[in-house]
Amino acid sequence: MKILKLTPALEKRLLLARQQRDVKAERVAARIVADVRRRGDSAVSAWTKKLDGIDLSDAGVWISRRDINAAAASVAKDFLRAVEHAAKNVRLVAQNQLPQPWTMEVEPGLTIKQVVRPIDTIGCYIPGGRHALLSTLIMTVVPAQVAAVPRIVVVCPRPNPELLAAAHLLGVKEIARIGGAQAIGALAYGTKTMPRVEKIFGPGNRYVTAAKHFVSSDCAIDLPAGPTEAIVLATKGNVRWIAADLLAQAEHAPDAGSFFVTTSKALAEKVQAEVGTQLQKLARTNPAHVSISRSGAIILAPSVAAACQFVNRFAPEHLSLPTDAAILLNKCEAAGTIFVGPWAAQPLGDYASGSNHVLPTAGWARRRGGLGTSDFVKCISVQFIQRQGFARLANDVQTLARAEGLQAHVNAVEVRR
Repeated sequence: MKILKLTPALEKRLLLARQQRDVKAERVAARIVADVRRRGDSAVSAWTKKLDGIDLSDAGVWISRRDINAAAASVAKDFLRAVEHAAKNVRLVAQNQLPQPWTMEVEPGLTIKQVVRPIDTIGCYIPGGRHALLSTLIMTVVPAQVAAVPRIVVVCPRPNPELLAAAHLLGVKEIARIGGAQAIGALAYGTKTMPRVEKIFGPGNRYVTAAKHFVSSDCAIDLPAGPTEAIVLATKGNVRWIAADLLAQAEHAPDAGSFFVTTSKALAEKVQAEVGTQLQKLARTNPAHVSISRSGAIILAPSVAAACQFVNRFAPEHLSLPTDAAILLNKCEAAGTIFVGPWAAQPLGDYASGSNHVLPTAGWARRRGGLGTSDFVKCISVQFIQRQGFARLANDVQTLARAEGLQAHVNAVEVRR
């Protein structure tokens, strides 16, 4: 893991690296999505067989209820207990996030009300590369249930027994064994087999991400999702624990970005050595071997203020403050989620703390937070205007309408006088 001095040039390079378009992925995803929109199920089957090696004519698109029940019966009880624990915490947090209806009298004769309605049908994309990410199932399905979404459709290219057992525990009934850009196209536009959804949730590989961007003008998506990224910011702390957190995020993918930001050269060198030691204990097939050297770095800042300014401009998906949190937390203004204290191991948030792990990447944390229950609902304003309220507003509304040259607006008020 390289140790680099924080300079304007380094910061510029790191920020620009995340803004580069993946032209190849965009081109491939656009082709697949367009084919699915044109040919429907036939295209989904063809691309699934070509890219995933799955023959849907034999396996079928939908996982049967019998297979889901069988999977639930096959897994260990401690696994089900862990899923229950994680889902319970996510549900508690999601309930607290749910927007509430309210009513207020703005002025006499004028009342505004907010009603909260769930999105009708959503799609949850569950990555299924090396392992199906059952944690993403929990993070997308549970807040949708709290929001009372009527129909939840799950897609996963390779759903393993653990994923199916978790789905059974959560009460998910519709699970399709499709993935990639073809699954995004099927969810966004619908086919004879797949329902058209209103919004798609969940991260995926570069082609899934490109496909979500491509369909976003026709189907809502949760948030832009690029390669996972994490920053640990500390001037002191437990070297082994810091290194372990860096490697935990680095193992997500070869392009995952793990960074340690510090003002202490001595600590930087100790973390560098410890990362190397722990890395050797991971299997050679673990993506961390690639990402920790290709995408990660230890960044030596000239001051705490400069370190915090860099973090805010980088706006990482995950930010850890193992020490001095009382000081640093107030200085950190942009991050998808912040882990505070030495015991706040990042994997706790990935699975079971209750905070959602679907988070903004590539600097989007400067603009929005992570996935929450509000993403699954619509807040609709309702206006109750009585004669008294009309009378109080009429003159000023006509004045403003005339200033904009909208005569029909003026008339719509005048005819009611």
